[in-house]
Amino acid sequence: MAKEKVVIIGAGPGGLTAGMILSHRGYDVEIFETKDTVGGRNAPIKMGDFTFDTGPTFLMMKDVLEEMFELSGKKAEDYLDIREVDPMYRLRYADGREFFPSHKNRDWMIDQIETLFPGNGVGYLIFLKREQEKYDRLIPCLKVPYDNWTKMFSKNLRHALPYLDAHISLYRNLGRYFDDDDLKIAFTFQAKYLGMSPWECPASFAIISLIEHNGGIWHPIGGLNAISKAMAKVIEENGGKIHLSTTVKELFTENGKANGVWLESGDIVQADRTIINADFAHAMHNIAREKDLKNWKPAKVRSKRYSCSTFMLYLAVDKLYDIPHHTICFAEDYKKNVAEMAESMVLSEDPSVYIQNACRTDNTLAPEGKSTIYILVPVPNTTADIDWDAEKDRFREIVLDRVEKRGGLTDIRDHIIEEKMITPDDWRDEHNVFNGATFNLAHNVAQMLVFRPHNRFEDIDNCYLVGGGTHPGSGLPTIYESGRITADIISHGDK
Repeated sequence: MAKEKVVIIGAGPGGLTAGMILSHRGYDVEIFETKDTVGGRNAPIKMGDFTFDTGPTFLMMKDVLEEMFELSGKKAEDYLDIREVDPMYRLRYADGREFFPSHKNRDWMIDQIETLFPGNGVGYLIFLKREQEKYDRLIPCLKVPYDNWTKMFSKNLRHALPYLDAHISLYRNLGRYFDDDDLKIAFTFQAKYLGMSPWECPASFAIISLIEHNGGIWHPIGGLNAISKAMAKVIEENGGKIHLSTTVKELFTENGKANGVWLESGDIVQADRTIINADFAHAMHNIAREKDLKNWKPAKVRSKRYSCSTFMLYLAVDKLYDIPHHTICFAEDYKKNVAEMAESMVLSEDPSVYIQNACRTDNTLAPEGKSTIYILVPVPNTTADIDWDAEKDRFREIVLDRVEKRGGLTDIRDHIIEEKMITPDDWRDEHNVFNGATFNLAHNVAQMLVFRPHNRFEDIDNCYLVGGGTHPGSGLPTIYESGRITADIISHGDK
């Protein structure tokens, strides 16, 4: 009997995860990727002998990644050398105070909290206990599909509802544990991973901070892009094929059913099942044909809420800096900065900045004595009235001033050998990210679970979704889960 054929559009983390699992289960898997390397936003950027991650730099929930390899008949440790980063990161406030949250040393964590934010140490212990209860009930709900309304009344979700706190904001939720605004920021800035403001992000997502504090933050040697390379190797070992520099022009459909893909070359690749791993909103405008769409027509897709974008600098430098692997420099007025990004949609003159100094942990990324400096600044997406051609050089200077004065990268301008910049316009135009919204559809309650595009795509038969635009949402662990959920639907149905 011939193997059932599965075609996957895009070699991002979700598509690679689904491809690994399905190829192990005996499916004939072919992946078509526009770029010349795998990974999507989890691909490497190369500048000579320097290697950067394009997007994600934090690996959380290492156990989820390990599970994906196990489901593919492999062991992650045979493909990846993953090291823990602890302290997890340095948080630097505008007044010069520095906080070094640790997963491994709880006593030191409480000592730091009592020194920097007196009287809040007990609140930290309460946070860990109560948010663990939320985590234990919510995580099982994120491991199953929500393809119809009956799933919203499942036993797991009913039991989780009293703990979800979806009716209040993440920032307000932290007020239950801490009375210091700066300490609340240390446990709510993770809303950035979802591209949202902590003042509007549902408190359900307090579990992200808990996941960090209970499970740690990790770094694969070679960068997080090494995960994508490892997944691609597993797919090929399992008999799957990955076609790089091969663009899918559109879905090949007949009578409302996906039967494969049209390639830009004009070739048709037929398939029994087709998985879309392209950015969801981009795919609805460019890969799916509007006549095949029922619920997610382009006009509706455009009407949805989207995450913020990011301004990126990738700096190859000729020295080593004695700063931690991860640093976040908060704006002087953090709430104003976030409001400018998410509400008024203007470019902040006082931005918060994330810095990755990965060579502190990983000497494979740059030549000896040199390093890779990755800088990310959350900014409005491309629906904002910002002329990036006019603003990008000026904003670069603001960002470099910030990392020099507050981040510890003294005289950074004198040591740049080569650099690359990505603006929201570049995310949209060069990386096919709709609205330049790097964290995809927003994660407000009205766009989660059954309200988010379904893993079994509801508009086209035999078509499926993976990635940040479908359930469970954005962020590497949840994107891996989207790949597993979709693979399970294809293999086992909706059980």
